[in-house]
Amino acid sequence: MSFQTADLCDAHEGKIRVVTPMFRSFGGHKEFYGRIKTLKVFEDNSLVRTCLESPGEGLVLVVDGGGSMRCALVGDQLALLGVKNGWAGVVVYGCIRDSRPIGEMDLGVFALGTHPMKSIKKGVGEQDIPVTFGGATFTPGEYLYADEDGVIVSETPLL
Repeated sequence: MSFQTADLCDAHEGKIRVVTPMFRSFGGHKEFYGRIKTLKVFEDNSLVRTCLESPGEGLVLVVDGGGSMRCALVGDQLALLGVKNGWAGVVVYGCIRDSRPIGEMDLGVFALGTHPMKSIKKGVGEQDIPVTFGGATFTPGEYLYADEDGVIVSETPLL
């Protein structure tokens, strides 16, 4: 289903949260939406792999990577897991790598930027907790909508 975040903002004014513009779109899907699943990690993508290996069922994985620009939390192998397991998209408050192949995948991917270095793998982090960045809180089970104009969050489905 096609949508525009600008139209959703107009139709649901006061009922949505708009994330500060900071993300670049890297995935093959330039617009995506779904229920939110969250991770809070720092320069360790072990839990990102664990999530993307599980059935996504149209979910959007929101990764609070602390805004780190020192390594990537998602690469082409993890993005491919997301495609194979039915995830709608991934929003990373941090970096990704392998942006060229990710851009050809059937997955929405938003991130702050790219970095060629991989992350550490210690399995440290938290999942399924509210995370806050970009002036918005992302709560598991709520809904995220992303397109060329930005990212919005809603407690209830808008489509």
